[in-house]
Amino acid sequence: MSDNASAPTTPTPLTLLGLGAMGTALARTWLAAGHPLTVWNRSPGRSTELALDGARVAGTAAEAVAASPLVVTCLLDDASVREALADADLTGKDLVDLTTSTPAESRTRAAWAAERGARFLDGGIMAVPPMVGAPDAGGYILYSGPRALFDEHHEVLAVPAAARYVGEDSGLAALYDVALLSAMTAMFAGARHAFALVEGAGVDEKEFGALVAGWLTAMAPATAGFGAAPSAEDATSPAVVEAGDAALLRTAQEQGVDTALLIASAGSVTGI
Repeated sequence: MSDNASAPTTPTPLTLLGLGAMGTALARTWLAAGHPLTVWNRSPGRSTELALDGARVAGTAAEAVAASPLVVTCLLDDASVREALADADLTGKDLVDLTTSTPAESRTRAAWAAERGARFLDGGIMAVPPMVGAPDAGGYILYSGPRALFDEHHEVLAVPAAARYVGEDSGLAALYDVALLSAMTAMFAGARHAFALVEGAGVDEKEFGALVAGWLTAMAPATAGFGAAPSAEDATSPAVVEAGDAALLRTAQEQGVDTALLIASAGSVTGI
């Protein structure tokens, strides 16, 4: 499932549609690696610095698509992709969509691309912009669709971040992406809930923040086992889980903090 590559040696012309913070980070890594890059953005001003770095700036999305056989989209949402490519000729193009979408949207976009004569890969970026182009930062990009197409473009796709192929189903990258983002969102919600509990209690927030980060880091490896039933020796008894959940709820009520998050997750953490 994991595919990491060394820096590519053959310059590969490509087009990038979308120059938000993430798109700009992607563009800079491809330019730095020596790949001829054509860019387009709805707001033209964002392309100025990239032009100084050697990017060709297209006046329209259709013009940008025509410039390269490999086209990458990194836009706001699926509707933005459809709108940007509405007038573009995709015949013979390889379209890689790194826009956050749902699995169903990705499968629909793959069929739509095929009807217009293009091959399609879907991608899910598991990184924030500062992690792009930083090999040791831990970021990666998930890809799904035809394996042969992924292999063909693997070297250039692996320039911004490690490229991980997850399957032939075009919706899998989006599914992995959203599932992982959901886990992150719940973690952040839990951390905010923790800070709400200690608010007004005279707690040093910086010191407490370090405790939260350390505790979550220590417990994170346990999440890898959530896909399987816990072994008998690792499973926490239902009575202990129930008593722990009740204590969490009572404490939140005592501190005047909303209990919705705890109620939603009550009983879901086992094996600890």
